[in-house]
Amino acid sequence: MDKKRKHRTIIFYKDYFQAFFQKQNRKVKAKIVWTLELIEDLQRVPELYLKHIENTDGLYEVRIQVGSDIFRIFCFFDKGQLVVLANGFQKKTQKTPKDEIEFALKIKTEYETEK
Repeated sequence: MDKKRKHRTIIFYKDYFQAFFQKQNRKVKAKIVWTLELIEDLQRVPELYLKHIENTDGLYEVRIQVGSDIFRIFCFFDKGQLVVLANGFQKKTQKTPKDEIEFALKIKTEYETEK
């Protein structure tokens, strides 16, 4: 059987993502894992699951919905095909909170500085 080549590799930077992931229930965790696998496997990821955040320098959000609960995980690309996960949060308002975006950008800067 031919194992399908992944289009992207997802990595975690420090424990920002894991800290968020650990707090979620089983159903949410399963949906997060499913969505991340989709991002790795699909050549073109629909915006429903991965979307560039306007007015940011290369910041994206992984979009997860479980029932009426909405979650976002910020990420960015490194060397094109490597997706680096930053922080995640449960979305309770229409607009993504500015402080969550700023935190994600801080993580991205930290990552790029330490590389």
